[in-house]
Amino acid sequence: MCVNYRPSTRERIQQRYALDVPGDFRAETWKGYSAPIILNREGTTKVILAEFGLIPPWCKTAADAKKLTSGTMNCRSETVAEKPSFRNSWQKQHFALVPMSAFFEPNYESGKAERWSIAMADGQDFAVGGIWSWWKSPETGEGRASFSLLTLNADDHPVLKRFHKPGDEKRSLFIVPETEYTDWLTATPDKAKAMLRLLPPECFVAGKEVREPGN
Repeated sequence: MCVNYRPSTRERIQQRYALDVPGDFRAETWKGYSAPIILNREGTTKVILAEFGLIPPWCKTAADAKKLTSGTMNCRSETVAEKPSFRNSWQKQHFALVPMSAFFEPNYESGKAERWSIAMADGQDFAVGGIWSWWKSPETGEGRASFSLLTLNADDHPVLKRFHKPGDEKRSLFIVPETEYTDWLTATPDKAKAMLRLLPPECFVAGKEVREPGN
């Protein structure tokens, strides 16, 4: 599962999507960090900053929300329509594009976990399909947007099966082809389900990455 990625920069989002990005965000995204996502509401496509780790609208307290988001950074495509944490967003067609330049996974081929980056072979940024939610705290009335990244089984994918612990199911992110961005943002649940697939192996480049000091 992907719990860490490098979001596209403000400049790249503006160039690639012709959309303005509000606020500031960090160079890497982890649980609870705010990062840019793209959504379409009432025919208008825009960028908002949302927290990584979807907060279901039925959460009663901020403490409950914090506990839940440990398991809601990713959502399985096979069960997203049924799981209580995700089905509200799925049914309401709260689909998002999450722009990034790379995501990070553990590779165990050396016998120990090593941080590897996965990116596009052409060097371009890309967008992962996700779902988003708006949560309003019953305690304070404060509203917060949050999101989750959709994952697919990757057991048979020549590149993406190389990650996660030996013996574990291999999973990876759903990357939306550029030609299908509008289709994803405006999809019905049935149409969205039909779009879920992994890109072919030649689209990816992967390699060991050393974390820079301070990150």
